[in-house]
Amino acid sequence: MAQFKRGDFLTCVAPGPGRPKKVTTPEIIDQIHELILEDRRISARSIAEQLGISRERVDSIIHEDLVMWKLSAKWVQKCLNTDQKLQRCQLSEQLWNFFRSDPNDFLSLLVTMDETWLYHYDPETKQQSMEWRHSGTPCPKKFRVQKSPEKVLASICWDQDGILLINYIPKG
Repeated sequence: MAQFKRGDFLTCVAPGPGRPKKVTTPEIIDQIHELILEDRRISARSIAEQLGISRERVDSIIHEDLVMWKLSAKWVQKCLNTDQKLQRCQLSEQLWNFFRSDPNDFLSLLVTMDETWLYHYDPETKQQSMEWRHSGTPCPKKFRVQKSPEKVLASICWDQDGILLINYIPKG
């Protein structure tokens, strides 16, 4: 309003004081994409520092232009081979046939037992496992590569009403 009172009737906006803003260009988008592909665990702050642009601009480019999000690895208990997968399918089919023969009494006749070795370890944190991914790509998976020497065997039995037995057997 003060400008109009002084007789300044210009309609264009003059550049204001402060840091000049960089425009999102295809070159900057490509640079960010290359940095992410080189190291999928790179932080937005690190990208901003390397390219000399704001972290907010980096976030905007990653999410809006590259359509990527940082996802944590999904913990998977075991990596099954083809034979193990086939065996599970056959067992499931047998149970299905058993269920179809008498659906009302199916659960009352089942007692299930499983054993598993419980290892002591320091897992990678969720933050440490995060990496950038395009939308639509599956979450990264991580498998336990090295088992610690300390472990205990857990045997668990249960039926339709709940756990019947938990037995911990130390190694050896």
